[in-house]
Amino acid sequence: MLRESYREELDDINACLVEMANSVGSAMSTATTALLDADVALADLVIAGDERIDAVRESIEERCFTLLARQQPVATDLRTITTAMRIVGDLERMGDLAEHIAKVARMRFPEHAVPQEVRPVFLEAGHIAESLVTKAGTVIAKRDVAAAIELEAEDDLMDQLHKQLFRELLAPTWGHGMESAIDVTLLGRYYERFADHAVSVARRVVFLVTGEKPALAVADPH
Repeated sequence: MLRESYREELDDINACLVEMANSVGSAMSTATTALLDADVALADLVIAGDERIDAVRESIEERCFTLLARQQPVATDLRTITTAMRIVGDLERMGDLAEHIAKVARMRFPEHAVPQEVRPVFLEAGHIAESLVTKAGTVIAKRDVAAAIELEAEDDLMDQLHKQLFRELLAPTWGHGMESAIDVTLLGRYYERFADHAVSVARRVVFLVTGEKPALAVADPH
């Protein structure tokens, strides 16, 4: 009976991670809309919602520490709990990055933080970010190694967008001044780091399932 409730607790922690990934995806989607539409109400929604994401992280970490203390797990169970604690850190940082994007939108309101010619880049970055975090949720839920590998390929698209932004910024035709260039540089970095954390989540799940680190070393997304 005790063993059964332990398994149920592990399963529930995993379900909470999936739910957290969904919350982070929603935050990023809303933040991107706030950024592109200069919508201060949506920006405030993301900023206020980040506290809930932080609270979920604390709750999951506390439950993991309790299991470690009471059950003294070994082998796969130990790996499951320690991986969950690392994933929850990645997801919380992804929530923070969505909040950073919303804060830029709020700071520049009622102006648009993103000049017209780079709007398509950020629209695409938003789509890729949402797709990545949706895939990350699937990877967590199903422990799907194949989906984790697909996610890595999609991250390459985000890296290409990031390079495209720099080409725009460094072009002689850039006429929006230094302040706007700084905003665009920071925003590009936030989307790139969001994608890096999604990749980190996927790689942690691959390690959980296979017991081996993925062949490609992940750069620390912090």
